[in-house]
Amino acid sequence: MKHSVEEITLKNGAKGLLIDIPGASVMSTRIQFRAGMMYAKSHEVYEIPHVVEHLAFGANSKFKDEQAFEAEFTKNGAYHNAWTSDISVCYETECADFEWDRIMDLQKLSICEPKFNEEELKSEKANVKSELTGYMNDYYRLLWPRVQQAVGEDILDLPERLKTIPNIELKDIREHYRRTHTAKNMLFIIAGKIHGRKHKIIHELENWDLKEGEKFEIPRSDLHSSEAVSIRRKDASNITFGFSLVTPRHLETNEVFAMSCLNHILNGTMNSKIFGAARKRGLVYGMGSSIASNATNSYWDFDGEVNIENAMELFELIQTEMVKALNGEVSDEDFEAARSYALGRFQMGAQTVGQIADYYAENYFTNETIERYDDMPNLIKGIDKAKMIELAREFAGSGIKGFATVSSVEKAVISELETHLNF
Repeated sequence: MKHSVEEITLKNGAKGLLIDIPGASVMSTRIQFRAGMMYAKSHEVYEIPHVVEHLAFGANSKFKDEQAFEAEFTKNGAYHNAWTSDISVCYETECADFEWDRIMDLQKLSICEPKFNEEELKSEKANVKSELTGYMNDYYRLLWPRVQQAVGEDILDLPERLKTIPNIELKDIREHYRRTHTAKNMLFIIAGKIHGRKHKIIHELENWDLKEGEKFEIPRSDLHSSEAVSIRRKDASNITFGFSLVTPRHLETNEVFAMSCLNHILNGTMNSKIFGAARKRGLVYGMGSSIASNATNSYWDFDGEVNIENAMELFELIQTEMVKALNGEVSDEDFEAARSYALGRFQMGAQTVGQIADYYAENYFTNETIERYDDMPNLIKGIDKAKMIELAREFAGSGIKGFATVSSVEKAVISELETHLNF
């Protein structure tokens, strides 16, 4: 979809993007605060940001409870959601174009005028507990926090998070909200039909009743390698694994694309060097790899599930193909195919208003950079194979690696698998 992007800074210190999409029938918004788990006042109440997020759609200055607010918000089909991460609390809405201003008013109520109360706090603490307890049965959600801990990130895993919920009191909720939900700590993205409405949107946002506050920095951890983490589950019939190679810096967009090309070569299709070869041998049903980068660190992550009897052969394959890639043994044919795939997938990624908003949010909320969509095809075409190999070597040589599994096997088996992750 054709669109234009403008960055604006409001009088109150908030900053964001207005994305004008002519003819759009939908308005999509993202409101983000650096208010996630890393900004909880202590680990004793680590889950506060998550509970604050849940309470945001509860009682406010005009609606007595969540049910009344929800009925009004969704009566014409509008949608809202929120999510919490280590860094962010983000509130999202999507609505028909004809009611964009009504929905913006309701979003203002939920973010700026919540009425936190004991009854809803009790309910949402129970809901958060239920949510996290459910995640305990998702082995990937179990192991990835342990990988983060293994490389030195100051976070809690799922069982530790659950233990903090009873400690949270109403005064903690109000303290966290007042400290983090401020104008200078807010970034926003509004995508849709902006032309003719720009000044009204700016006027509305500048009248949000938020204290000026301060812009929080993203904390930097002292990262390192650690031995394998084995999470024992007696009922686990296979080995669910994840490992991460970390470089302690931000990757530029062209570098992310380059590493994404290598991920495609290694794990992207049935013809890939690791996943494709493993499928052909009957070793694994599914595995993959991905690249992620924030303001301070970048992560080359791999995960999958493998039957116990196939695990050693799979990890030997991973080691063999990783060493080949690091030695530069990537054919021009494979590289060109990966670059062509990246271009095609990219051009398919902006078919809706929400997809466009998400595209800009990925970099803007993390680094406050604007990677213009129209610039990306030339950037992808300019990816260099030598640079791709150089980046892979940077990750493998950083000395920062974490590995965790969920399985029923002894720790010695997991430690032996880890020996094949030395590249």
